[in-house]
Amino acid sequence: MDKHILLGVHITERAKHAREVQGILTACGCSIRTRLGLHEADKGVCSPNGLIVLEMTDDDAVVEKLVAELTALDGVEVQQMVFDHP
Repeated sequence: MDKHILLGVHITERAKHAREVQGILTACGCSIRTRLGLHEADKGVCSPNGLIVLEMTDDDAVVEKLVAELTALDGVEVQQMVFDHP
């Protein structure tokens, strides 16, 4: 692995966008090394927003495709961090 690529995917209106986001993530599933989903939940409360953190393989083309497909959805924002290994 030449680098670590992390994506932060912020989703507003989770219930409305979850199916589309899940479909995109499933299509790229072999390139997702780690997936962590976060949202505020408590007894009687479930946040309408969520955050997914993805650790990707270092295949730039797949990452670019994934980011483009996710950001094309209303209510979805993606930010990226890349750590190079010398």
